[in-house]
Amino acid sequence: MIYPTPRAIQLTALAAPVALALGVLAPAGWIAAPVWIVAILALIVADGILAKRPALAEVDLPLSLNVGESFRIGGDDRAVAIDGPVERIAPGEYRAMRRGKARLNRLWQRHSGPLGLAWRQRSIATDQPIVVLPDIRPVRDRGMRQYLDSTQTGARLRRDNGDGQDFQVLTDFQPGMERRTIDWKASARHASLLAREFHTERDNSIVFAIDAGRSMSDPVGDMPRVDRAVSAALLAAFVALKSGDRVRLFSFAGRPQVDSGSITGSRGFAKLHHAAADIEYGTEESNYTLGLVTLDGKLDRRSMVVLFTEFTDPTSAELMLAAAARMLKRHRVLFVLFRDVELEELRDAEPVEADDLVRANVAHLLLRDRAIVVERLRRMGIDVIEAEAEAMPLALVERYVAHRERGR
Repeated sequence: MIYPTPRAIQLTALAAPVALALGVLAPAGWIAAPVWIVAILALIVADGILAKRPALAEVDLPLSLNVGESFRIGGDDRAVAIDGPVERIAPGEYRAMRRGKARLNRLWQRHSGPLGLAWRQRSIATDQPIVVLPDIRPVRDRGMRQYLDSTQTGARLRRDNGDGQDFQVLTDFQPGMERRTIDWKASARHASLLAREFHTERDNSIVFAIDAGRSMSDPVGDMPRVDRAVSAALLAAFVALKSGDRVRLFSFAGRPQVDSGSITGSRGFAKLHHAAADIEYGTEESNYTLGLVTLDGKLDRRSMVVLFTEFTDPTSAELMLAAAARMLKRHRVLFVLFRDVELEELRDAEPVEADDLVRANVAHLLLRDRAIVVERLRRMGIDVIEAEAEAMPLALVERYVAHRERGR
């Protein structure tokens, strides 16, 4: 198809003021305007015919992108129609804005004629997917640094002796050992104070369960809670895989969404990375009963379940507590909550107007209800991490290491 360029449109529009001026100064000269338009149209057609025929070669698009990365589709003579979490930021340049799957639906290519008055344009329908993944570069760097620092300084991620539940050997009791490790029967038989030495179990099962419901789609800072949860889960999963444990990624909202299955070995991290891209931004309330019961049915061994969630009202909190109590019968459970810094700021801000007092009172009530739920979780025997968003990834890694080494 042949299309006029902006230059051709401007030259054609120039006929209007010329015709007006001729109509005033020389009425018989108005015929020049139609002649001008016809001449421009003829030049547009001729320019389009002389333009190079677009080849419509396939666009070399990446199969996957990290959030925030951009890509180009070639020169300014190409354009694409993309559905999904990818936006156009400049001619021929696009950026991945959030996790998900984008799809290239149509490709346009055009060439300008020698006069610059017409484009010769073609388009074809395509069906090329692009997976937008969480940006794991900082996760990988921080995770490896944490892993190497821990193994090199002595605070190892994987202690062979001293902690855990698997008995390894009897040894002489030394100052600094915990008294619970003393084996009194063996000490009586040998007339010497002996202690049991344990080693940390390997091949533990760690499940990162991410609530992707409406509350988790709300932002914390400049990023939705669910994205921050994915980043923290990937960092902890990276360390867990390096430590020899089995890792599973699971998400749910109104119904279960993603289940990566049980993954072992550091090479399996890529599978977790791709599974995280399928975690959707939920618009409905989370169904804890359906989500956690489904997860429990998939687990064939005792596991450590790390649940990233958020609750906003007493009803959802009660449902969450009931589902967590059922999980606790078979598994260890760790709740991960992001501190609501915005509510804390509203509560602690100095009031200037009457509305400030109302906002502070509402924030205080919400934070009080939240603290009550957290305390109930802890009294049930569920561990809880509540930290600011930026500090959460490393806080989760440290808590995972503590759980693993103590065999709890």
